[in-house]
Amino acid sequence: MTNTNITAFRKNVFGFVDQAVTYGEVVNVTTKNGNAVILSEQDYNSMLETLHLTSIPGMADSIKAAAAEPIEDCVPYDPREAW
Repeated sequence: MTNTNITAFRKNVFGFVDQAVTYGEVVNVTTKNGNAVILSEQDYNSMLETLHLTSIPGMADSIKAAAAEPIEDCVPYDPREAW
């Protein structure tokens, strides 16, 4: 995470935003009224999806169980068979 104050952020807003978008770096901007966090849209959307999935009862446990399943026990997915 990069920390900067609002004055430095104003002087190099493009550089800080580019850091967030290109490198996935989170930028914390401090002001006298509080702090702001700059992050890429991709990281923001990923965070929202994670929050949504973990809000579904039992989903976190299901994901953990699937991650623990040995790969050789998995069955290949065929989208033609999904319907």
